[in-house]
Amino acid sequence: MEPIKPIFLAILLVIPSLLFSPVTTEEVEDEREFNYVEGSGVGPEHWGEIHEEWAACGNGEMQSPIDLSEKKVEVLHHLGKLKRRYRPSRAVLVNRGHDIMIKWVERAGSIYINGTRYFLRHCHWHSPSEHTINGVRYALEGHMVHESSDKKVAVVGILYKFGRPDRFLSMMENYVFKTADKEGAEEELGIVNPKRIKLGGTEYYRYMGSLTTPPCTEGVVWTILKKVKTVSKEQVELLRMAVHDDSEMNARPTQPTNYRSVHYYKSRRL
Repeated sequence: MEPIKPIFLAILLVIPSLLFSPVTTEEVEDEREFNYVEGSGVGPEHWGEIHEEWAACGNGEMQSPIDLSEKKVEVLHHLGKLKRRYRPSRAVLVNRGHDIMIKWVERAGSIYINGTRYFLRHCHWHSPSEHTINGVRYALEGHMVHESSDKKVAVVGILYKFGRPDRFLSMMENYVFKTADKEGAEEELGIVNPKRIKLGGTEYYRYMGSLTTPPCTEGVVWTILKKVKTVSKEQVELLRMAVHDDSEMNARPTQPTNYRSVHYYKSRRL
């Protein structure tokens, strides 16, 4: 029997780690190590150089956010409507310095994607929006972050333009004020129903990407709602005021789509 060549053996050893390496919801909590200011030395263009484990931020091939160009998407009717099974649960509001996060500390329900159940963990906001549609960047983007039992990640993104106040954010305003400019500060919210974060429609874009903050881990299933909701200028200003000065504009620039497919779901009209 011919011995296994070293290069082939190396491939065999690498493949399992690629197949089973888990993606986690663990975004970096210490925002002092990075910011969103171009030319600062620790802005988005340098994230991949700051720590070895952040390398994907600089050399990853499936990074997020991206521009969702309607000319390049593939319409898939069979994807079906997003299946949300949320329920009211205890939550806390956390000022992470680079954003405002609402974290559910008890089971708050889940979504189903391709037969996999992803449990809701937290939501947070970026201003301006990180994803763009046909090159258009919106006022705000909300991320509802979910994790499966085997540590896979799925994020539902909601885009907002300036207009009427968002009702869910209106409920959170007093708590945001209390944590303003206090990194790590937490406020108990009591029972919060995730269903109050309205999606506004059933059509969406779907693609494989990454976390949009360090360590920029890839393998994240992104679902971006097509319907653009509204948020008041005052609400966006509050979210910006509450975080550190170098995170007031806390949106990562769009990344190359590369070879990825972007799917678009809309119901088949009879």
